[in-house]
Formats: sequence, C-alpha cells, structure tokens
Amino acid sequence: MLTDFGRFLRKIRIDCGEILKDMAEKLNVSAAYLSAVEMGKRNIPEQWVNRISELYNLSEEEKSNLNDAADNSAKSITLNFDNISNSHKETAILFAREFENVDTETLDKIKKLLRNTEE
Repeated sequence: MLTDFGRFLRKIRIDCGEILKDMAEKLNVSAAYLSAVEMGKRNIPEQWVNRISELYNLSEEEKSNLNDAADNSAKSITLNFDNISNSHKETAILFAREFENVDTETLDKIKKLLRNTEE
C-alpha cells in the first residue's frame, strides 16, 4: 500500500507525464528501490525531499507538503543530540520509550504546548 510520500510522488509523476522508471533515473536509484520507498518497505533517504523539490521545481507549499508526507510515512526518526543539554536528551529518550503508552488526550496537550513554544 502506498504511503503518503508514495502518493505524493505518484502525483508528481502523473502531473509531469512520467513513469516510475523516469523518476528513479533522476534520483539515481532503481525503479524497484523507488517503489519500495513509496510502499514503505524502505526508509526515505534524508536528502530526497530537497532533491525532488529541486528536480520538479516544487513551490514552497508543495515542498512543505512533501516534507509532511515524508514525516508521516517515516517508520523511524533520528535525533541529533550534538550540543543538546542532558535534560533535553533525557526528556527525548523518556518520551520515545513511553510514547506508545500515551493516550490521545495527553498527546493533544503535548502538541498544543509544543506548538505554543514555536510562536
């Protein structure tokens, strides 16, 4: 089943009149590898959002949507702890260990709290 990222890439190909093989060649990968990424069987390479945005001249909004689709489709995330306090590290690790056990209401509160710190 296609991931959100896979659906986004398929739309780009359709809009550009391309097939999977065409996009795979532009990304310097095999069609099988690209298909596996779209289906969630392989991780999305970190540089692909920027590369695809450049190759297909995506607008800032489209690039943002592609980035969101990549985030929604990711099976795992990597955190960079360089220059991060021990308190930040401890909080991130604790959350990662327990996030499957956090109820929806608490998650909504956490998201609201974090979004308020962005403003």
